[in-house]
Amino acid sequence: MCGIIGYIGNKEVVPILINGLKRLEYRGYDSAGICVLSQNKLETVKKKGQITELENELIGRGINGTMGIAHTRWATHGDSSVVNAHPHLDCKNKIAIIHNGIIENYGALKKILEAGGHKIISDTDSEIVAHLIEKFYNGNLEEAVIKAIKYIEGTFGLVVICESEECIIAARRGSPLIIGIGDDEMFVTSDASAILEYTRKVIYIKDDEIVTLTKNSYDVKNLNGNLVNSEIQEIKWNLKEIEKAGFKHFMLKEIYEQPHSIENTLRGRIRDNKIKLSFDIDPKLINKIIITACGTSWHSALIGKYLIEKISGIETVVDYASEFRYRNPIIKDNDLLIAISQSGETADTLAALRVAKNCKTLGIVNVVGSSIAREVDFGIYLHAGPEIGVASTKAFTCQVTALILFSLFLRQELGLELDSKLINELSLISEKINSILDKADKIQEISTNFKDAKNFLYLGRGINFPVALEGALKLKEISYIHAEGYPAAEMKHGPIALIDENMFIVFIINRGEIFEKVISNMQEVRARGGNIITITDCPEDEMIKKLSNFIISVPQTQEELSPLINVIPLQLMSYFVADAKGLNVDKPRNLAKSVTVE
Repeated sequence: MCGIIGYIGNKEVVPILINGLKRLEYRGYDSAGICVLSQNKLETVKKKGQITELENELIGRGINGTMGIAHTRWATHGDSSVVNAHPHLDCKNKIAIIHNGIIENYGALKKILEAGGHKIISDTDSEIVAHLIEKFYNGNLEEAVIKAIKYIEGTFGLVVICESEECIIAARRGSPLIIGIGDDEMFVTSDASAILEYTRKVIYIKDDEIVTLTKNSYDVKNLNGNLVNSEIQEIKWNLKEIEKAGFKHFMLKEIYEQPHSIENTLRGRIRDNKIKLSFDIDPKLINKIIITACGTSWHSALIGKYLIEKISGIETVVDYASEFRYRNPIIKDNDLLIAISQSGETADTLAALRVAKNCKTLGIVNVVGSSIAREVDFGIYLHAGPEIGVASTKAFTCQVTALILFSLFLRQELGLELDSKLINELSLISEKINSILDKADKIQEISTNFKDAKNFLYLGRGINFPVALEGALKLKEISYIHAEGYPAAEMKHGPIALIDENMFIVFIINRGEIFEKVISNMQEVRARGGNIITITDCPEDEMIKKLSNFIISVPQTQEELSPLINVIPLQLMSYFVADAKGLNVDKPRNLAKSVTVE
């Protein structure tokens, strides 16, 4: 997630901004930039890469002043480059903005602005905000920002400065902004860690509020221009704690970010019960869909196979990307190949994509401008934000969300009726995930029983078999406990020989037509002394209570969405086990976040 820092006061601004950017490094970024009102003009410096490179670029430039803004960017719209880095300027280089969020009507606004003579030089959605403010600017920056954001659809944490006014304007909708109040100095930031060493007095800006800062005053207004009373709060955290937003590890933070990241994946893609995706694909002409991926992305691909076949009726196969290109795969002209990768740079997946030269290709990636994103014919960006923890969590649930959308899109384009209940339930999924996160303490209490375990089996059926695989992978990755995932019915075809009083078995069981069959599998395990941990949406069932050593309840949802629900306690369980063992959760041994070599 991108980082924002702004300052107005009496101190030299550049060191404060650079220090703030460094505090925001943990959020992940690929470029950084700074804009300062220096000698009555805006001076802007941007660099791709590390903040230290931006810092070195500023040496000897003679840029000084007491008001400025700075930003760390992680590419969403447009690839990682200097021109796409923030701050962005208007045509006259007199207005500068930094922005977090997504401008959903970016395309429409860009056409209007260009028709009016504005020159858009970057590939970002953010730059148009500077030009939109320029369009309305008539000597009052606050009024121009209010007028501009009334035209914006989407989310923003927006900070603006102007060459001719000594003030900072900030506005928020859906992307966090915090005002810091000092002695004859004011701060604005997306994360309190950037300003904590200067002040602990803050105001949390609410959606559709706009703030005007001078060095010794602040005004908070709504979009009608009316003043709003805002509570000043005092931050209790110390710098070390707040670097991860109060979470002990990035992985835990990212688990908790999933309700919001799923909303980002969905945002703007469902309107009036219609799926809005930009593809020039006629599903009637698709012979077969091939999905290729590695690791956690492969598990989401398996779920995708289930979803696509059930919802759209199109044959779908899933391949390990690392094996795909070595077996002379049969790819026909009217096949569709889907490559799934969080980073968009996974070497095996990229190589598999390049094998499919004679068919259409689709990428499901989280990093805009990545190699896979550039090479596919069509794409779905996850907009999950940067994932810093090596063990993937929010990327997985966003991939599954994207595959749900794609499956519905195929059905829609085939002329078949969409399940309105499923679409409505999808809108509730973040709320239901939050209800599980609210019970994390109970999951932690249960998980402490497993820190000395040596072996785990994870068992699920149907669409939740891949969830069992993902749960086992998470435990292996960060706790170094041997774990395997199987379809529950396959247990009797070999793994049942392993079950004794020292074996822990996780069952995923939901209401449905195979409920009784999974109960039967649980009875077989119980008869052999195995310890059962049950993830279920029917915790009051008498047989489940009788057979389970531990029960973790989850909310009910439709079968197609159940992986989004069931994986959350498995992620939390793996995290709490690893943490109880004192392991480095965010940087597990021998693993890299993105495998960019074969």
